Amino acid sequence: MVTLEVVEYTDPLCPWAWGSEPVFRGLRAALAGRARWRRVYAVLFDDGDDPPPDPAAETAWYARHVAEIGAHTLAPRARSLRRVAASSWPSSLAAKAAESQGRDVAERVLRRLRESAFVLGEPADTPELALRCVRGVPGLDPVALARDAASPKVRERVLADRAEARRPVPEVLSVRGRSPHPGAAKETADGELRYALPTLLFRTAAGHRAVPGWRPFTAYAAAVEELGQGPVEEAAPLGPAAALERYRSLTEPERLVLAEGVWPPPGAVRVDTGQGPLWLHPDEARRHPAALSGPPSPR
Repeated sequence: MVTLEVVEYTDPLCPWAWGSEPVFRGLRAALAGRARWRRVYAVLFDDGDDPPPDPAAETAWYARHVAEIGAHTLAPRARSLRRVAASSWPSSLAAKAAESQGRDVAERVLRRLRESAFVLGEPADTPELALRCVRGVPGLDPVALARDAASPKVRERVLADRAEARRPVPEVLSVRGRSPHPGAAKETADGELRYALPTLLFRTAAGHRAVPGWRPFTAYAAAVEELGQGPVEEAAPLGPAAALERYRSLTEPERLVLAEGVWPPPGAVRVDTGQGPLWLHPDEARRHPAALSGPPSPR
């Protein structure tokens, strides 16, 4: 019986969440069958936020901000950022709606939404862009996704997520640590507090542990052990072809954690970004907007 819940406070367009994916993918593999993993979309870019007085200057500043984060995480970043996201709502609604189509589809939809900002440089901040960037995801029913993402039911679920993210546990109100992103709770424009993104909250009937910000695998494993759930060992890496088959899209930091052996595997498609490559499964490359928008390199 699964007694551990992992709550991931995140946003599809958050650069620290994007940079945490190598560790989070590894942690999900290590906890497979031992934990229920639930995502809460915190709405980083809210609809009520004031538009920037100088969009070009704001975009240039944010591109530098993402580059600074990438210097720590080594995650890919877009060669050119078209704009700062106007809203997290469209991508959050699409990601939440995809959950009704199964775990694998939901994972791949969220991944594409993240890549819209950090690979394509065009954040999925409108319903049309969110639906366009997930086109061709294996197993996805795009008609159902469009219908559900626009439904009051899914909007209520994201509203509930947003509210939950603004009820941080006391431990994250003040956080110290050597991490470049230790993860203390953030004050929002309307004076509320919300979890820094990403934050993982590990919960059992006996208690909880919060691990905020950008952290190594060992920090998350320690939280699980402190809750009496036993040791957490990193999952054995897969062979290169099996890893690309399983994940469909791998950054360089991810493949170093999740795959072992001679890289790249036959047929892998390389998409160059502003910081390192994105590796796509050949079937994924035939549908992926990053590969379709430029000349990918089969290796």
